[in-house]
Parts: sequence; structure tokens; C-alpha cells
Amino acid sequence: MHTIVPLISTEELGLSPDFKGKVREIFDLGDRLLLVATDRISAFDVVMDDPVPARGALLTQMTLAWYEYFGDRLRHHLVSSDAHELPEPFLAHADRLHQRVMLVRKAERYDIEAVVRGYLAGNGYKDYLATGAVCGHKLPAGMQLCEILPQPIFTPTTKADEGHDENIDEKHAAAIIGEAALGAVRDQAHWLYAQARDYAASRGILIADTKFEFGRVDGELTLIDECLTPDSSRYWDAETYEVGREQDSLDKQILRNYLSTLDWNKAYPAPQLDPAVLERVRDGYVTIFKRLFPEFAESRGW
Repeated sequence: MHTIVPLISTEELGLSPDFKGKVREIFDLGDRLLLVATDRISAFDVVMDDPVPARGALLTQMTLAWYEYFGDRLRHHLVSSDAHELPEPFLAHADRLHQRVMLVRKAERYDIEAVVRGYLAGNGYKDYLATGAVCGHKLPAGMQLCEILPQPIFTPTTKADEGHDENIDEKHAAAIIGEAALGAVRDQAHWLYAQARDYAASRGILIADTKFEFGRVDGELTLIDECLTPDSSRYWDAETYEVGREQDSLDKQILRNYLSTLDWNKAYPAPQLDPAVLERVRDGYVTIFKRLFPEFAESRGW
């Protein structure tokens, strides 16, 4: 595996981000933003004290691989991912920022998360048990955990800079971003999910659900932030898939499942993590990356 020096925060490099998210740190460069993916990991809206080495690089490289896969069929915000093309003071730290950065165009962000679900899992399953529906989509009676849906459904959430995103129906989403914008976001999210689902299936991987973020750049709908990463998607191994139980995840669910076995109230401070769990999380990310995009991963030294 490619050796990448862990990075918990760009403040280690003497840099001062303009915005610090759970994983990414953002620098405002005028008409551009610089996104740096650290190795921090969060679960249940709490950032863990222990990082997953190289996780930020993996998330960035998987996003870039999907961007390359979609090619001209996808309008996105990326300008450059080469740390050696950055201006100072970032150029001085190019070796540490290598594989972690995305220089992107600024966008007018739509303040919703565009979630598409192909299987009944996670909080969607909990909502279904309580109401028989997910975000306003009435589903057939008697569906089981992790069962494939009759057709993928669009289930938007609020976009919270801090705290937890909340499930909303399309009426609520339209009130936030407008009917026309919602229609465009919904159609693009459905198309991206369908394309990615079919490609992943050809590689023996199921994408149960995923979320996208969109905005407008030069007046046009544009995909922003990460794309189909193990942070924003549920990835399952098709060979071990079985309806009616939790799946053998290859994504951040590995950490969530582990945390659910601990005597922890899902609030700060975070518990100390078993290094073996961190290794399993990283191995899951690497497995997905290399199975989906073996040539791309090899070209990046993974």
C-alpha cells in the first residue's frame, strides 16, 4: 500500500483553514476553494480522537476516480488535484498534501443533501418500521432489512454545517432550494446513482445508497464535494449479501457497528478506538477503491 504520512489537521503544517469540517478543511482562495481531506473520522456526529491513516487521501482519490469514470457526462467543480500546482503557502507542504487536495471552483451551494437509496437500510429502515414510508415514499408492506427497493428513491436531508442532517420529504426540500432546482438535483442524483450502481455491480459490489451535494457554477447545476466515497455511500460485497440482516460493510459502517457494541452515549468525548478497528476501516476503503478502479488505484501507488 502507498505510504502516506497521517494528517489530522492542516494546523500541524502551520496553516489556518477558513472552515474546518469533520474531515475536510477549506481554504478560501478568492474565486477558488482548496479542500484538504484529513484522516479524521466521525461517527454519530462525533469526531473520533484516533485518525484512520491515509483515509483522507483515499476519499479524495476515490472521488477523483469517479469523476474520471463519468468524464464529460458529469459537470463538477474540480480545477486541479495536483498539490505541486498549488500557490504558497500550500506548495511548501505539497508532499504532505499529496493525494489529499482538490482545488475547486466556488459554487452557490444548495443547502440539501441529495440522497438516493436503492436498498432499505440505516435510518431509512427505522423510518419504514415506524411509518411504512421513507421520506414520504410509501413502500410495500413486509419489507426486510437491506432488501432491494422496487425502484431507487430520492430521500433528501437537510444540510447541517454542524450536527446531524435530518431526513425531509421533497416538499420540504423544494421549500429550501425551489421546485425547479429540486427537480434538476433529483434527476441528476438518480442518474448518477443508477450509473454507479450498475458499474459497481459489474465489479461485485452493491451500492445500497449514496448522497451527493450540488450547487450552481456559472448558473449551471454542478456536483460539488465528494462523490460516491465510503463516507457518503453504503458499499456491500455482492457475494455475501443476504436480505434480512446487517451486511458485511466495506465503508464507515464498520466503525459505527463497532461503536454500537461499546458502553458509549454517542456524545463527546469519543471513546478510545481499538487500532484493529481503524485498520479494518482503512482496509475496507482500500478494498472498494482497488476493486472498483484497479488501474486508477495502481496509477496512484495503492
